[in-house]
Amino acid sequence: MTPLYISFKFIPNTIFCTYLQNSKTLASLFTRATRFATQAAAALNSCEPSTFSGDEYADVDWNNLGFGLMPSDYMYTMKCSDYENFQQGKLSRYGNIEMSPSAGVLNYGQGLFEGTKAYRRENGGLFLFRPEQNAMRMQIGAERMCMPAPSVEQFVDAVKQTALANRRWIPPPGKGSLYIRPLLMGSGPILGLGPAPEYTFLIYASPVGNYFKEGTAPLNLYVEDEFFRSSHGGVGGVKSITNYAPVLKAQGRARSRGFSDVLYLNSVDKRNLEEASSCNIFIVKDGVISTPKPNGSILKGITRKSIIDIARDLGYKVEERSIPVDDLMNADEVFCSGTAVGVAPVSSITYQNKSVCYKMDAELVCRRLNSTLTGIHQGSVEDKWGWVVEID
Repeated sequence: MTPLYISFKFIPNTIFCTYLQNSKTLASLFTRATRFATQAAAALNSCEPSTFSGDEYADVDWNNLGFGLMPSDYMYTMKCSDYENFQQGKLSRYGNIEMSPSAGVLNYGQGLFEGTKAYRRENGGLFLFRPEQNAMRMQIGAERMCMPAPSVEQFVDAVKQTALANRRWIPPPGKGSLYIRPLLMGSGPILGLGPAPEYTFLIYASPVGNYFKEGTAPLNLYVEDEFFRSSHGGVGGVKSITNYAPVLKAQGRARSRGFSDVLYLNSVDKRNLEEASSCNIFIVKDGVISTPKPNGSILKGITRKSIIDIARDLGYKVEERSIPVDDLMNADEVFCSGTAVGVAPVSSITYQNKSVCYKMDAELVCRRLNSTLTGIHQGSVEDKWGWVVEID
């Protein structure tokens, strides 16, 4: 496999960062016409041919599929060198990559990731859900992290190629999905603090079931008031890799006490809700749905955005606002949303040694929202927004 590490000439980091942060330059960088779409077939042909038929499934126990890494056959890589546009990428067999020990991502955490899923329907068709939203969110994150990013077209085409190359790993209808993980990282060598001189866009995939070990059972969350997920002015509002290691201590402590996950408060006064370790939070009170308003420290989840649109279409009033922790404790219903978790009801919240339990029945608002969302995925509910992208 071709190594991912290549050396490049030095260009002052301050010039590069200023260059990237200039909005006009970014607009030019991200909207330049590319030949990627027309070369996609060539990229696929350059990969070692698959020995599996399109109708064959991988040897997986689909009835007991959790959320653990199960590498599929192929990954996709694309590089950006000399601070130019990303060039044509290619598929290769899934495997380890070679990287300089002084790579920007290893030394300074200059990296982003996204998460999207491919689904299989009863008619055999393969579909993605709103991949262009992931592409645009990566561009926003790349600007914040002083990195170039693939165009929307490059991103979506790469995701499609990865899904098709790994189609035998897409679970049967209703058994799960193929989780697709696009990464953008500073792969070039750097010693002094600054943007890396080279970038790699990489995608791999793994079949997955439910994110939480409870499966579809309701969650019990612990409200954390000692550790914080992010702070105002930080990178909590983008999908930086640096957002996730800091939550591991709080998450591990909570899980050792029997909780599903941690719900974080804002770092200024520890008064308002932000989000959980890997998903957004919603509360329902007197038929009104509320969710924390993104303020730079809360990730604008794509499932979150979709749930808001679905809820309003179904006639619910939805508020994006600051939510004091007291509102959480007095809510009628609480649920989480995210690409990995889907829409998950919360059965209990524990905060400062006080626990509150919520009703669990078939009439939950979140169950109606989730039914609509999964129906759009499966094709049983009309996709009036054009969210689903067919790839086969």
